[in-house]
Amino acid sequence: MSDPVTNLRSAVEGSAAALRGDAHDPPASSPTLERPPRADFGDFSTNAAMLLAPVLGEPPREIAARLAEELGGRLGEDVEKVEVAGPGFLNLFLADAWYRRAAAAMLTAGEDLGRPPAPEEPERVLVEFVSANPTGPLTAAGGRHAAYGDSVARALEFAGHPAAREYYVNDRGGQIERFAESLAARMTGGETPEDGYEGEYVAELSERLQADGVGPDDLDWLARQGAEMMRAHIEETLRRYGVEFDTWSSERELYDSGAVEQVLADLRGHGHVYESEGAVWLRTSDLGDDKDRVLIRFGGEGTYYLADIAYHRQKLERSGGRILDVLGADHHGYMDRLRAGLAALGLEPERLEFAIIQLVHVVDGGERAQMSKRKGEFVTLDELIDDIGVDATRFFMLQRSHDTTVDLDLELARRTSNENPVYYVQYAHARIASILRKAGGDAETRAAAADVTAVSPPAEPAERALIKRLCELPDEVSEAAARRAPHRLCAYATATAADFHAFYRDCQVVGAEGEGVEESRLAICLLTKRTIARTLGLLGISAPERM
Repeated sequence: MSDPVTNLRSAVEGSAAALRGDAHDPPASSPTLERPPRADFGDFSTNAAMLLAPVLGEPPREIAARLAEELGGRLGEDVEKVEVAGPGFLNLFLADAWYRRAAAAMLTAGEDLGRPPAPEEPERVLVEFVSANPTGPLTAAGGRHAAYGDSVARALEFAGHPAAREYYVNDRGGQIERFAESLAARMTGGETPEDGYEGEYVAELSERLQADGVGPDDLDWLARQGAEMMRAHIEETLRRYGVEFDTWSSERELYDSGAVEQVLADLRGHGHVYESEGAVWLRTSDLGDDKDRVLIRFGGEGTYYLADIAYHRQKLERSGGRILDVLGADHHGYMDRLRAGLAALGLEPERLEFAIIQLVHVVDGGERAQMSKRKGEFVTLDELIDDIGVDATRFFMLQRSHDTTVDLDLELARRTSNENPVYYVQYAHARIASILRKAGGDAETRAAAADVTAVSPPAEPAERALIKRLCELPDEVSEAAARRAPHRLCAYATATAADFHAFYRDCQVVGAEGEGVEESRLAICLLTKRTIARTLGLLGISAPERM
């Protein structure tokens, strides 16, 4: 059986096409199929008639009346009635038969439960995220980047778009030099350089380096070894967090391979480079940026911008599709200049997109923790995981849109109560597991094999509400992938848990009276359990059997 909501959408589109006929071009956009704001407006609502009005040159409500008749004929026993509402909306009131068939279709979906229809043109996406300088442990802010990038990649993959995860290591330049000088100062007992790095982690790393035979005199070697040790530490933290990268790219390797030198030569060849005040500039103001940008500073040192152009050219060549850069809140001006740099090479800047991640404030006891990597005053991702666990950390990082600041309340995250959103969702999953255990050792087998279409009593309102919610997962996955918005999956998981708790409150499961009713409700429990586990899995969060 195919996705029940997809079938509904096909019926709406087919009805609209039948009214339009061959004499008219289709509307610019496809009709929507959405949950109405109020239950008395029906189960689903569509704007198909209003989209047809300018095409057919008729009033929307007149078209809606004809469309309601056409749609009712196509849906048959699946619909109780189709009403015209407002300026021309159609409200669909679905019959019990539709709900039963929808549950049956989901029961047979197996590993494809919640998977959207396969895209006609799958798009490869290279997601570069975290990419923090290897000058200290990963911070709470890095944890938000990591959870976001990984969950976007998971949603893309499940929706049928191949995704690759990449980390760009800024292991060269001024910050790395100051990091090496800070390590050397620790080794010799000297003063930390201005804008250098402090904190206990610097002392610990310097001791490890000395134990490995690395001394304070060769700053270049100290920089390489120190950065690599921090990178390895970051990788281990991310693995613990459930994030693994397909590729680790190095800024230093870009220079060593000649890629940066080559991109500068190519930019010169395209005629966009000029020299002024002893520096080498790229004329990005002609390519969509607000001003020109320096490629080589006075004195001959290449800028981060030059290396970034070389890096993104490589990424475009490797990606075979789109590139998504997940950047910090201070990178808004970066977008236009980087697209301009790619355009200057004759590449396709439209293949590059950005997600700007807003700040994370860690709150404990009503007070915000300080965040300064250089002073050594910051909350590390490891500390968060030690305190509240991977699941709570990822959920709290993901439950708000990436363009909204997050206040991560540690007191709330520690609570084992329904006030804690991740606990609330996971408890629903564990509760269902408990119900299935209570129903007997073969309950899950009986539930999976239940003929939910043969149950004679009509479904209760809470039962129908839960089934409808379960049907929405494919659309939520599609939207999360297309909009790069994993927070939608957090909201969906919470809503599914709420609908399940209401269902369990209103509908007896084990021992329910009526032929096939217990098996049918056990099947709905099993579907909900699978749906919550699928949704949490896309967020990188576990679905416990017991709590």
